[in-house]
Amino acid sequence: MPKGILESMLSGEGLIVPHVQPMYRLNDNRLMAREYLARHIDAEGHAHAVGPLLQDPALSPSDRLFLDLKFLESTFQTLTRTGDAAYLHFVNLEPVSLEAAGFWDCLPRWLEALPFAPDRVVMEFTESQGVHDLEALQGFANRLRDMGLQVAVDDLGAGVASLTHMARLAPDFIKADRSLVEQVHRRPYQAALLNALAHFAERMRIGFIAEGIETLEELQAVIDADVPWGQGYVLGQPWPTRPRPLVSPTSASGS
Repeated sequence: MPKGILESMLSGEGLIVPHVQPMYRLNDNRLMAREYLARHIDAEGHAHAVGPLLQDPALSPSDRLFLDLKFLESTFQTLTRTGDAAYLHFVNLEPVSLEAAGFWDCLPRWLEALPFAPDRVVMEFTESQGVHDLEALQGFANRLRDMGLQVAVDDLGAGVASLTHMARLAPDFIKADRSLVEQVHRRPYQAALLNALAHFAERMRIGFIAEGIETLEELQAVIDADVPWGQGYVLGQPWPTRPRPLVSPTSASGS
């Protein structure tokens, strides 16, 4: 991550444009939800994922929290402007924010400004990062639900603790990691595991989503495994929630 980008974001000058990626119900190709992915925009107008920025080992915990709160605020501002109650809205949440009083201070204000009920928002956090205390994680999930939100566990299958986290958190949605989806049409054990998870989720009334579907072959295999929802480039790439700048502000002022 170039140092200039990090400094720009920390100074408050960096431009954040949330991107949205669709999630479809696979049996009838119906749009069900949108995931909001924070992107920062460079001087040339190119969008970059914020994951590498937040995971930079040189980033202090306080700076990581500051950045995540900026990304979250930008996302909720977008939801306030353009959110549609017809769909669910998945919002990524870094685990470090769950432990911060600042997040819980801001969240009620963000929710109050929404043009729809909070239960249309699904807070999605990656179980393999950050908070490792299951009791604490369960408490945070319950606190989010008490505020009317739904909860999703991301990256199921990415770590050995995944099933333990899922069982303890009892989320409203679980998302199968790309590692379970990649080349699934060539790997019968992966297909069988997806099928087992899909039927478990159905029995427990948990939404189940396969993410990272990138080819038609993977899509067909996921459908054959009875996975109800899907997300990935073959179904729809992330698009910006507002136009990207074509020129830098400096160039614009000098024209």
